[in-house]
Amino acid sequence: MHTDPIHAGSGGKILVDCLVTHGVEHVFCVPGESYLDVLNALYDVREQIALRVCRHESGASNMAEAYGKLTGRPGIAMVTRGPGATNASIGIHTAYQDSTPLILFIGQVARDCMDREAFQEIDYRRMFGQMSKWTAQIDDARRIPEYLSRAFHTAVSGRPGPVVLALPEDMLRDQVSAPAAPRFARVAAAPAPAALQQLSGLLAQAERPLAILGGSGWTPQACADLRRFAEAWQLPVACAFRFQDLFDNTHPLYAGDVGIGINPKLAQRVRDADLVLAIGPRLGEMTTSGYSLFDIPVPKQQLVHVHAGAEELGSVYAATLAVNSGMPEFAAAVAELTPPAALGWQNQGAIAHADYLAWSTPPQVDGPVQMGDIMLYLRDHLPADAIICNGAGNYATWVHRFYRFRHFKSQLAPTSGAMGYGVPAAIAAKSLYPQRCVLAFAGDGCFMMSSSELATAMQYRLPVIFIVVNNGIYGTIRMHQERAYPARVHGTALTNPDFAAFARSFGAFGTVVEQTADFMPAFEQARASGLPAVIEIRLSPEVITPTLTLSAIRAQAQQASQK
Repeated sequence: MHTDPIHAGSGGKILVDCLVTHGVEHVFCVPGESYLDVLNALYDVREQIALRVCRHESGASNMAEAYGKLTGRPGIAMVTRGPGATNASIGIHTAYQDSTPLILFIGQVARDCMDREAFQEIDYRRMFGQMSKWTAQIDDARRIPEYLSRAFHTAVSGRPGPVVLALPEDMLRDQVSAPAAPRFARVAAAPAPAALQQLSGLLAQAERPLAILGGSGWTPQACADLRRFAEAWQLPVACAFRFQDLFDNTHPLYAGDVGIGINPKLAQRVRDADLVLAIGPRLGEMTTSGYSLFDIPVPKQQLVHVHAGAEELGSVYAATLAVNSGMPEFAAAVAELTPPAALGWQNQGAIAHADYLAWSTPPQVDGPVQMGDIMLYLRDHLPADAIICNGAGNYATWVHRFYRFRHFKSQLAPTSGAMGYGVPAAIAAKSLYPQRCVLAFAGDGCFMMSSSELATAMQYRLPVIFIVVNNGIYGTIRMHQERAYPARVHGTALTNPDFAAFARSFGAFGTVVEQTADFMPAFEQARASGLPAVIEIRLSPEVITPTLTLSAIRAQAQQASQK
């Protein structure tokens, strides 16, 4: 006789049992009295689920988002009601814009207190409605397995994204029995034979094709299959904004990244292409240079747009061929396509790669610190699988432009442009992959938004190397300020601590770099310390981009205003 499995116990215990069923291995949290029963249940599975206690809820949600990026499985964050949920919202917004699977559990007020503006009460359906794939509240503990099954399936299927579940604290204490649900399984569309036939025809007729890879849902096998396809067709391949690790940057067909500060030659290549294969990216503002690389609604290039979410296709651009497919399914299919005997784009891949190599060779700048030389050192000395993390700011230009990503999931950066992301992302990465080298780049403004998570790195002995580029200003905003309102500097200056001393106060390694030659020994000392480490690079605010100083930007703006 067949008997369905049953969960029994408190709502908190049943929830944790479901997490185990769905293969959860890490939970990132800031504890709260509203979900104590869940914490109590996590105690019983502490050998199966690693609990990472953070110092701010934004750290917890960003760590969960980074985990989702790295694994393709939902990252799990837990926070308390009200302030905990609002603090965690930044990670939910990033997960939504970056299409990252994530589940946020929020302790909620007791059911008999609801709709009275009880202590820290918020209606999370309204709060997270526009930045999640699904937001719900579990009022009946017997339905926990049902809700969690839907949450995991929703987070990973179609266009991945975040799910938010509110947990009334009295519901978590209810003693119930509940029917179990099996482990989630990703559901994805695959390209139809007719679409593949049409794609082959478009490629056969093209003279200036270009592929742009991006978005989430990729796997190592999908990247390998896509590479086989590109090699068979000798197709130039670019990567969308902050998805540079989808294609080996040293490959002779790699054309560079299509994002902020795009190589002008690559931008022209996109504009001049007669066929663009956008495989995975949403083609948002950053990847299209402010929607300027493609005409709206009908691009002048023939556009093949492949995306896991059917709702994304046609939302901005009317494609010549729209393909609703998961990335593994599409890549496996196109890897089997046979190119014609003669292709219409001789040596275009080699030309595109030569343009990339020239663009990614750093220039010399004024001052004692050459960030370009530091990036050259790192790309020559780091293992291919090193994970490079960053948040938002002009400092990230040095990473994106001059580092060469060679390994799948070696880049963690928010396409949402959120500051404060790199530090918690790196901690999550090191927690998940302790054997891999993990670096977090941050500006001084970016670092201070999440620097308290140094305590988390110390607590769990996670030897991340944090490289803080300190120029004493909110650099990106100051750059735009000088362009729009030259010489009217207001609201962009910063007062900073001694970041090396700050690190040492946690028991971490800390050192300061004030000239290029100091970096190499400092980096090796940081690696050898076996501790979380902060390397503060003191950079002149004049070095605002690899090619322009603040003074030059101001002079250009003043000259333009006088015309």
